[in-house]
Amino acid sequence: MANKITEQYIYKLISSNIKRHRSLQNISQLSLALSAGLTHNFINDIENCKKGVSAKTLAKLSTALNVEPHQFFLPEDMSNNDLMIYVKDFNDSLQKVVGDLAAQYLAGDKKGK
Repeated sequence: MANKITEQYIYKLISSNIKRHRSLQNISQLSLALSAGLTHNFINDIENCKKGVSAKTLAKLSTALNVEPHQFFLPEDMSNNDLMIYVKDFNDSLQKVVGDLAAQYLAGDKKGK
């Protein structure tokens, strides 16, 4: 492993991944804060590695950004093999969401009959 695992390394991983997901979705820090029930200053502190996050906060951010919590821990310098694992995970997550939505739709359809 190239990087020594330290508290600061974990903060940096989480910070860069939150910024990346926020950027991909074109969401401001303020919008993310409002969606997650957090303050803008707290989001700013997380993204600037000034504060860490609890499991509860990770859950809020995961929900607000619509990503799995483990995605906040993915390193930026992934190899192609690592990337394929990430793609497979994304595909699995997408299939689960589609399956859940289909089940909800079908359950609602049965209630209407």
